[in-house]
Amino acid sequence: MSQHPFTRMGGMATPASSRRRPSPPTRDERKSRTRRALLDAALGRLSGDQSFSSLSLREVARDAGVVPAAFYRHFPSMETLGLTLVEESFATLRTLMRDVRAAEVPTSHLIRRSVDTFIQYVLDHQLHFRFIAKERYGGSSTMRTVIRQEIRLFTSELATDLARVPSLAAVGSADLQLLAGLVVQTIISAAELVLDARPDDGVELGRIADETERQLQMILLGGTRWRSDLARQAVDEVL
Repeated sequence: MSQHPFTRMGGMATPASSRRRPSPPTRDERKSRTRRALLDAALGRLSGDQSFSSLSLREVARDAGVVPAAFYRHFPSMETLGLTLVEESFATLRTLMRDVRAAEVPTSHLIRRSVDTFIQYVLDHQLHFRFIAKERYGGSSTMRTVIRQEIRLFTSELATDLARVPSLAAVGSADLQLLAGLVVQTIISAAELVLDARPDDGVELGRIADETERQLQMILLGGTRWRSDLARQAVDEVL
């Protein structure tokens, strides 16, 4: 049976041809879509064994469906595209984790919520994290430097939040930075474990979450009792 050319609207038969058609995308919208397509094309290429340094502009442009010359309307170089990928990999994550830490819940619940939120974020952004994992150690010096800067920023924001925890009030700012660094390194290690697990393996992902939670509990509990000036003496007495 052929489709009737009229659609019922408001009790009246309205010709299908008179229905409002979506307006064509604006120039800025087209530009934004092409830019996103270039970023996604690069991530797609990097999902395998290919490194960013071996990625060519022509490959990215072809996968994005644009001519190579169009690439330069969005990025002045491949390096700039790579730096953009690093920045967007961390920007949303920092905002997400800040929101989690702002919740007024017991610290024990906050740790677990943070772990679960982070693991889900890694699962939802696997291509970004695989890219970061590769470039963190094996990329260009510029890429490694920017990744370290992003990790330091993530660490500094966490240290600022830890300073507001009453049980850490006696811990100095330098030690809070060290404490935050241990937390961040722990969750980065968890991200690498998540990337190696199957996304549908709930048992393994649960094990990673449980282990990460216990590690963070140990770090933070130790932080509440930490005193730099007494550390060496305390180690000698305990160990």
